[in-house]
Amino acid sequence: MKKNKKNQTSTNQTTTVARKSKKSSIIWLAVVAIIAVGLLVFCQLFFGDPIGETTTYYQNTSINGIDISGLTKDEASQVVSSTLVKDMANTTITLQSGQRTWQLDGKDFEYVGNIDSTLEKTLAIGRDGNIFDKKKKEKQIKNEGLNVFLPYNDLFGGMEDKINQICQEVESKASSSQIIFNPDSAQMFSIDKGAVGYVVNRDELESEIDKAIAQKSQKIIEIPLAEVVPSTDNEELLKQIGKRSAFSTSYATSSAKRKSNIKKALASFNGMTVLPGETVSFNQTTGPRTKENGYQNANIIIDGNYVSGTGGGVCQASTTLYNALLLADIEVLSAFHHSLPASYVPLSFDAMVSEGYADLVFKNNLDSPIFIKTTTNEQNATVEIYGKKFADGEEIKTRSELIKILPHNGDKIISDKDGKYSNYVLYKGEYYRLKYPKQGYESKGYVDYYQDGKLVESKEIRHDHYQPQMGVIVEGTENLAEGMTLPDNGVKYIPPQKIANN
Repeated sequence: MKKNKKNQTSTNQTTTVARKSKKSSIIWLAVVAIIAVGLLVFCQLFFGDPIGETTTYYQNTSINGIDISGLTKDEASQVVSSTLVKDMANTTITLQSGQRTWQLDGKDFEYVGNIDSTLEKTLAIGRDGNIFDKKKKEKQIKNEGLNVFLPYNDLFGGMEDKINQICQEVESKASSSQIIFNPDSAQMFSIDKGAVGYVVNRDELESEIDKAIAQKSQKIIEIPLAEVVPSTDNEELLKQIGKRSAFSTSYATSSAKRKSNIKKALASFNGMTVLPGETVSFNQTTGPRTKENGYQNANIIIDGNYVSGTGGGVCQASTTLYNALLLADIEVLSAFHHSLPASYVPLSFDAMVSEGYADLVFKNNLDSPIFIKTTTNEQNATVEIYGKKFADGEEIKTRSELIKILPHNGDKIISDKDGKYSNYVLYKGEYYRLKYPKQGYESKGYVDYYQDGKLVESKEIRHDHYQPQMGVIVEGTENLAEGMTLPDNGVKYIPPQKIANN
């Protein structure tokens, strides 16, 4: 009996503990539920309700003047779209700028209805913050109204392109003030003040168009313009312009045709303005040396021989320009020497040009423009370079240095087999000098920089070889008749040159 009583007591204790544990669980579940409800209420009070499919717009809310109060987003989308499509034909906007007008008719554009983004943003207005903020915003909208304008490019396809086109026609670029160079006038340099430009205030224009579409009115909008004032001021630069260099060559003994070619070539550069960093080609500037382009036949050098060719003398024009550029400290990118020394400049300071393989090319390496003036008369050709003045005491000179003479190989005698020179020679032993031998030269060219009369730097810019040329004597080909003698025509054979200590 005692043992059974003890077991009964143990069972009762276990049952009691289980009841207490179940009761505790119920209590904790109730607490968690209360907390969850409290958090939900707290979130609703202080963070607002989430926006869903049934959320409606506040009272007194409209899109483009179309009332959507109390509607859901989907309902509002249908109402707004149908109303806008119906009103499109009645929408006409005239854009005006001065005396010019452009018309935008709603019926000319396709309705695209990209309005979802605007409807979502409008629905979200006043939905954030706590319940007090929401109530305050809701009351404000109800009293003052909320009217949102849809952007025209969300409504009408193609209207944005049309407005862009109109703006391009209205806008004008500002033209900066610039230096005017008139090389042949007494006052070579003057200032063009430039002109004010205009750009469309796009934000203001788009806002006015959006309002006009919403009001469904026949409205005239003056296109809002903003001035663009020229930014460059050349007054100070004008004060700094001076003559940087001048160089002349003589052609007093040249033929009229050769003089004409030199004058024409240099005229192509007269009045030229070369901007900083700009590159200029002599050949491209002068154009083809053809009769059609105004050039005449005169002697040119080919393979050490003077022959007649169109444009003869143009190399003297390029050489004159070349030396003026060097004295102005302008960068020369390419220059070529002749096969024979030029009589009008020292060795290593000629600049041969020939279409297709030899060109004089230079680049304005200064930080301001340079200006080229050319003048010609019956005696001389001159090139002047203007630009920013050299600093006080600065001076540039060029210098030619003869390294050595290259001896010629004397004469060679050729037979006149084709009778080309039959007016001069006919018989064997009868001679005609076609060309004298010429010695060659090795030379260098330098540009020397002076400050207050003292040499501060010397640059070697050229190292040239003018190859010696053989003389040419033509001899006739026919045999003398018996007893016939030829008079001495004075042609003397010249042997190879010997130069001591060369």
